[in-house]
Amino acid sequence: FSLNTTDFAPNICIFLNVSGFYAAVKLSFLISSFAPKLDGGKEVLSMHQILLYLLRCSKALVPEEEIANMLQWEELEWQKYAEECKGMIVTNPGTKPSSVRIDQLDREQFNPDVITFPIIVHFGIRPAQLSYAGDPQYQKLWKSYVKLRHLLANSPKVKQTDKQKLAQREEALQKIRQKNTMRREVTVELSSQGFWKTGIRSDVCQHAMMLPVLTHHIRYHQCLMHLDKLIGYTFQDRCLLQLAMTHPSHHLNFGMNPDHARNSLSNCGIRQPKYGDRKVHHMHMRKKGINTLINIMSRLGQDDPTPSRINHNERLEFLGDAVVEFLTSVHLYYLFPSLEEGGLATYRTAIVQNQHLAMLAKKLELDRFMLYAHGPDLCRESDLRHAMANCFEALIGAVYLEGSLEEAKQLFGRLLFNDPDLREVWLNYPLHPLQLQEPNTDRQLIETSPVLQKLTEFEEAIGVIFTHVRLLARAFTLRTVGFNHLTLGHNQRMEFLGDSIMQLVATEYLFIHFPDHHEGHLTLLRSSLVNNRTQAKVAEELGMQEYAITNDKTKRPVALRTKTLADLLESFIAALYIDKDLEYVHTFMNVCFFPRLKEFILNQDWNDPKSQLQQCCLTLRTEGKEPDIPLYKTLQTVGPSHARTYTVAVYFKGERIGCGKGPSIQQAEMGAAMDALEKYNFPQMAHQKRFIERKYRQELKEMRWEREHQEKEPDDTEDIKK
Repeated sequence: FSLNTTDFAPNICIFLNVSGFYAAVKLSFLISSFAPKLDGGKEVLSMHQILLYLLRCSKALVPEEEIANMLQWEELEWQKYAEECKGMIVTNPGTKPSSVRIDQLDREQFNPDVITFPIIVHFGIRPAQLSYAGDPQYQKLWKSYVKLRHLLANSPKVKQTDKQKLAQREEALQKIRQKNTMRREVTVELSSQGFWKTGIRSDVCQHAMMLPVLTHHIRYHQCLMHLDKLIGYTFQDRCLLQLAMTHPSHHLNFGMNPDHARNSLSNCGIRQPKYGDRKVHHMHMRKKGINTLINIMSRLGQDDPTPSRINHNERLEFLGDAVVEFLTSVHLYYLFPSLEEGGLATYRTAIVQNQHLAMLAKKLELDRFMLYAHGPDLCRESDLRHAMANCFEALIGAVYLEGSLEEAKQLFGRLLFNDPDLREVWLNYPLHPLQLQEPNTDRQLIETSPVLQKLTEFEEAIGVIFTHVRLLARAFTLRTVGFNHLTLGHNQRMEFLGDSIMQLVATEYLFIHFPDHHEGHLTLLRSSLVNNRTQAKVAEELGMQEYAITNDKTKRPVALRTKTLADLLESFIAALYIDKDLEYVHTFMNVCFFPRLKEFILNQDWNDPKSQLQQCCLTLRTEGKEPDIPLYKTLQTVGPSHARTYTVAVYFKGERIGCGKGPSIQQAEMGAAMDALEKYNFPQMAHQKRFIERKYRQELKEMRWEREHQEKEPDDTEDIKK
């Protein structure tokens, strides 16, 4: 039996008399093709042959006039007949359920004086809600069992009483499972009286139950064609558009009454269908729990772009959020050339906030196309609007992914402004003021400017020659420098733009190369890449501090703070984008940033010390009590207001477990948490290290060798100089 979704009968127009009015209704029929194998080939039977077969098979399972004769059959003959009936669907109109699958046909006569019809034996499955899995007592006991098992696994010393308590709960669970009233597998015995053969077997029913899902799929994609017109872009990959519309709460089912479909599958479908590994449907959906977090975050990125098996729109929302922020930042940056960073950030917040994005989603009527579970989660208007805003971001991400940045830009512009004149201003912004002064190039100014002459050394070092080198000078001009005609200002506006550019490029790379990571996991990885510490390290490696333009007349090397170095790098990224394009930024980050991800993952640098310490402390909680969390206390503050040093201690269960110092309370707390992780014996920490060691033994060995080799190189250079 094969179900070919392309076998549609022509539309047939019929007329229905509704309240005196005639309305034309189009109907489509799904015709299944029965294809038996004949001499190695296939024959598609015509519908009249199928109907003739069904008519021939339509007869009583056990004719009343034949009962006495059938009871006298030899055992071998009866077994042959029972085998023919096994797996067949029989029906008894008027009963509930009217049709059932025969798993066994027995003819035992318990009363020799009365002839009884043979018994139909059906092995069914009780719905989960009516079995032990849906029993509140079982669920509560199972939850406490899993919780206690997890606590004991992370406890440094396990008491014998705790082991006994765990064994008792396991035994209690087993008893509930073995109760007859709670077992999922049930045996049903029915009299064969009144049952008729259908000629249909369970495989036909199994395939037929795909039709509700299939028809929903076809109808939904017909609706999405209307959405294509609303957004002004036609998706080639229809599944990508559906993914953008799929809320995390949505689960594919059998329509409005899924219980009927499940009952039909249980009563008439294949008794024990083999679907393969059921975990495949859930293994990419689970994202809660410390073990799941460590497992997913330990996975290295794919070398080639890989599609994700996570079937909701959170990942696309993660990408779309970065695209929306990038487009907003770029347009505001060019349209308001004299506005400072704070003003640009305020305007951007007003545009990208969920409340505004929900209004744009309403313009596209996304609430009519969203796929979500009709439960209590999205009943409130505020929750639905939030989901619509997320869906809008996912749609922008999908357009960017399949189309281009230009397509996403045009769509966003059309939705932002209904007025054609305003839309024209938004979409066609002017060039940068430094580019307007010298439209072709400003490299002729290098001869007369010592500042620009020095920057040519940096250009040679990175292998990029700027068309407008004053953009590079603007990127390296610190806030302390006053207004000058060379750069027309400092780099803070560029830092605002560079941050959004880096967010987009990093987001796209992570989205493509880390298909198993959910939105939260991708955010952790992005935070490890786009942060002050990593940016400052890259800036130092490129020697950007040597080219920083300050108001220091002595021209001595200046030790720059981590934040200042990070701002330099973000400003450079903005200058690179303005002078060249986004492709140059992609190449720069492919060389200087993305290779570091492997080290961040192997060292678990994506997890900051405070979060890691809290996770370790939560695993040591005692059953039935509130979990203990680490507490931070500031012990000392020394130094003047502009250069203070804070000393912070961290306490767990009343005991001091770590201490740290730093120029800010936050950094001091991070230091204290790191000190605690090194000194205190946390089982969870040891487990994470063992997990990574076992999984990436060779990679860790190579990474450590490279680090030792890099540390030796400066020492060798110093020895040569001496």
